[in-house]
Amino acid sequence: MATIRLGDEAPNFTAETSEGTINFHEWLGDSWGILFSHPADYTPVCTTELGTVARYTDEFQKRNVKVVALSVDGLESHRGWIKDINETQNTTVNFPIIADEDGKVSELYDMIHPNSDSKLTVRSVFVIDNNKKVKLIITYPASTGRNFDELLRVIDSLQLTAYYKVATPANWKNGDDCVVVPAIATADIPSVFPKGFKEVKPYLRMTPQPNLD
Repeated sequence: MATIRLGDEAPNFTAETSEGTINFHEWLGDSWGILFSHPADYTPVCTTELGTVARYTDEFQKRNVKVVALSVDGLESHRGWIKDINETQNTTVNFPIIADEDGKVSELYDMIHPNSDSKLTVRSVFVIDNNKKVKLIITYPASTGRNFDELLRVIDSLQLTAYYKVATPANWKNGDDCVVVPAIATADIPSVFPKGFKEVKPYLRMTPQPNLD
């Protein structure tokens, strides 16, 4: 069983999906990605999740993020389920759903947790950056639907902190002040962050979000 850790390269695979065959790395291209699994087709919580993701298409596109789902069921099942999702969630599923009947991708990404269920995937989430590196892993039980507003918040933080020498504090949202990373000496902060900063403690320095006008 594979173990994937933060900073690892996301394992590549080729798979059949509801939108044709994809090579995962080629499909991602220069985009960020979200790979998220579902216990099975025609399950109620998953139906609401996939509908939510479809409605968030514009938000993901703003962030240069491609989304791909996975279920252990086959393509014909996926196609029927997509019709139900579109009908019940008043949306249009416009991203691929991987058909993982043989469990190869589920095994590759350690999505099956035997003490939870021996055959069905848990609700795994992998956020992958534009260099194919795993930046975030979240695992939910099958009974708990995911919060996609939280995933957008996390992606905003990951993309911000990838390019600026900041970290984001608890409950941070896009537009809030950020933490200056410890590697920057207090004396050097003005040259790095011209918007100014507040020293709460020598190790806790706050600055306005640097990528906003």
